[in-house]
Amino acid sequence: MHVESSQLKSFLEDSDFIDNDKLGVAFKEAEEKKIYLGDLLLKKELISEMNLNRMHAYILGIPFVDLEKKEIPKKILQIISESIAKKNNVIVFKKDGNKLRVAMLDPGNIQIIDYLKKKTSFEIVPCLTTEKSIKESLKQYKKSLQAEFGEIINKEVSEKSNQKELKKIAEDLPIIKIVDTLLDHAILQSASDIHIEPDEKEVRARYRVDGVLHDAMTLPKQVMFGIVARIKVLSNLKLDEHRIPQDGRFKITIDDKRISFRVSIIPVFAGEKIVLRVLDDSSKGLTLEKLGLVDEPLEKVQRAISQPNGIFLVTGPTGSGKTTTLYTILGMLNTPEVNIATIEDPIEYQMSRVNQTQVKAKVGMTFANGLRSLLRQDPDIIMVGEIRDNETMQIALNAAMTGHLVLSTLHTNSAAAAIPRMIDMDAEAFLIASTVNTIVAQRLVRKVCPECKKEYKLEKKEIEELGKRIDFKVILENLKKNKKNLSKEIGPINSMEDLKFFKGVGCKACDNEGYKGRLGIYEVLEVTESIKKLISKNAIASEIERQAIEEGMNVMLTDGFIKAVNGETSLEEILRVTKE
Repeated sequence: MHVESSQLKSFLEDSDFIDNDKLGVAFKEAEEKKIYLGDLLLKKELISEMNLNRMHAYILGIPFVDLEKKEIPKKILQIISESIAKKNNVIVFKKDGNKLRVAMLDPGNIQIIDYLKKKTSFEIVPCLTTEKSIKESLKQYKKSLQAEFGEIINKEVSEKSNQKELKKIAEDLPIIKIVDTLLDHAILQSASDIHIEPDEKEVRARYRVDGVLHDAMTLPKQVMFGIVARIKVLSNLKLDEHRIPQDGRFKITIDDKRISFRVSIIPVFAGEKIVLRVLDDSSKGLTLEKLGLVDEPLEKVQRAISQPNGIFLVTGPTGSGKTTTLYTILGMLNTPEVNIATIEDPIEYQMSRVNQTQVKAKVGMTFANGLRSLLRQDPDIIMVGEIRDNETMQIALNAAMTGHLVLSTLHTNSAAAAIPRMIDMDAEAFLIASTVNTIVAQRLVRKVCPECKKEYKLEKKEIEELGKRIDFKVILENLKKNKKNLSKEIGPINSMEDLKFFKGVGCKACDNEGYKGRLGIYEVLEVTESIKKLISKNAIASEIERQAIEEGMNVMLTDGFIKAVNGETSLEEILRVTKE
């Protein structure tokens, strides 16, 4: 079944999917380039895949189905195996008597229709769907961890008293399948970390999703040795070493995605605890805007990284997204004209055309020694994973003085606090003033789930309680200054009672969490001439921050309130991460 460009044009002219003038121009271009009109419209984003496929279905006279949010009964879904469904992009989603309704990307594929008819003995009713629908439906083949191993676990728990039987069950457990499924489900749930923790009587698996740990499942204690051994084999670690910590790394490929796992194994009282950091090597397209940097803060960062020399610092606690911000910036700066070198501990992501060096303190490859060696490698841009000591600080300052752009991180709570921290590390105030371009402080907040987002206003009691911790007068003034960055529907900003906030009530899309995904809140301190003078006078952090605010800097709390009022995150999240 195929739709001609002329057919599509005729039907689209009678619809309201696309402006007819734009359609005419696109049709002419498609004819000249000898390509299908629908493909060109998708490329130019003049029509969505959903609407294009609806139109195809209408023209061909076959049903269209959207399965993105449809829960398919397990018995119906598994009429055909996952491998067949995946290979042929087909999903069985409904059974009417002796008819099977099958969602397909190509309803004209007679071969697969005949195959399904012979295999199932049902009459096949092909329905057109979208690629996204197929992908979402394929995820339903992935049963929950509890269902995957439920019989084994239940048997284990109920037979604790029978030691011989327990040992036999433990030896017969499909360890490879358990580990593979733990990894698979972590990727499906977009987990950043997997924690496998032995207890006195059981093993607990937890996932960190959007910065918060969640219980994934509980396994019998007898499988712990097998899980540890399997992960050590994958990571090429010593199997017989149980007394000291071990670090490793391995990669797997799932659905054409290359996923790296950074492994840390440490001995604990009940055995060995494993933490795996999940890193998607194939994830591309991250931009500073997607991370949450917009408008003036974004312009300040872009100005700083366009400088040929100087220091660009990102600050914040562990897990606040500092490394992701630096990698995103490196991706922007990574062109054939420059030589980029990094010294990291550990190397989180491998980047093409970037010379990345791993710190190895045992053999003398410290941040300081590595940085000193990198300066002899003719670099234009240097990224130091973290400035941890005085020596590294001095070399970084000197590198910035001698014509290099240095990117690095510091563990401080605010942007202004980075200055006194550097002075504490024996950096000269005049050197800091002349080399540091910009300091960014950041935190990660969870995004409100768009599917179940609900608006609300603060009650008087809540405002009174929060007023003890937050100066609302300052917040309101800042919101008024930033009104151009706020949603058009914001309305008046005269009091806290006027403001609308948002929260997720919980739905299937967010696993009833009310949140889905994360973004950053930032404060960007640009080292201007007036701030340089303050640094040279050894001013304290609060004085530097006050001056930066006068010059237009938004502190993280203000940036957070802007994003909360815009419905991107919740007020609770802002207060949680800023500790207000």
